[in-house]
Amino acid sequence: MYALGFALFLLVGLMAFWLLAFVLGVAVPMWLTIGAVEMLRPKRLTEDEE
Repeated sequence: MYALGFALFLLVGLMAFWLLAFVLGVAVPMWLTIGAVEMLRPKRLTEDEE
């Protein structure tokens, strides 16, 4: 029974590790890049309403 608990602990721990690695390695840089591109894009001062 201890082996099952330890295996479950490792499974949850590894899933959390890979999720954190994905978030820090892919999601955060993509979020920062998209935010920087949006800030650097020229904005229109007036919008034409029709």
